[in-house]
Amino acid sequence: MSIRFFLSILLLSFAFCSCAQKQSSPKQQKEPEMKLSEKEWRAKLTPQQYYILREKGTERAFSGEFVLTKEKGTYKCAGCGEALFSDDMKFESHCGWPSFDREIEGGKIVQTEDLSHGMKRIEITCAKCGGHLGHIFDDGPTKTGQRYCVNSLSLTFEPKKKAEKEQLKKTDK
Repeated sequence: MSIRFFLSILLLSFAFCSCAQKQSSPKQQKEPEMKLSEKEWRAKLTPQQYYILREKGTERAFSGEFVLTKEKGTYKCAGCGEALFSDDMKFESHCGWPSFDREIEGGKIVQTEDLSHGMKRIEITCAKCGGHLGHIFDDGPTKTGQRYCVNSLSLTFEPKKKAEKEQLKKTDK
C-alpha cells in the first residue's frame, strides 16, 4: 500500500512539475482603465466568460474555440475589445489552449506573479479592463521563447477581411 501511495505521489509530482516549466518575470503593473461593477460585468459577459475573465478561472484543455484556429486576423479581449494578439503570433503548442509567442506592442497586457495552486507562474491580464487571460511561460518554441497560454473564452476573434474593411471605412471619412 505504501509503495503504491509513494509511486502515485511521485507520478503526480512529475506531471505537476513538467507542466510548470520555467517562468517569466513580471514586467509591468498598472491599474485597468476600464472599471465596471461586478453587476455590470455579469450583464456584459456570458457566465463562462465571467468565470475566466473576472474570477481567474481556466477552461478545460482542448475545449476552447481558438485552440486550432489558423484563420488570419486579430485576437481581442472578450471583456473590452482591446486588440491583444495577431494570427502571426499564434503557434501550435499542443498544450490545449491557444498559444502566442508575443503580444501586440503598446503595453496591452499586464504580467503579475501568481502563486496560486501551489505553483509560481506569471498571470497575464488585459491592461485596459483587468480581465484574466491566462499565463505566460518561458518554454515557447519560437525565437521569443515565450508561450502566452490563453483561455479562448477570454478572447474574441476578428477575421482579417473584416478588419481591413473597417480600416478602409475609417480612412474614407
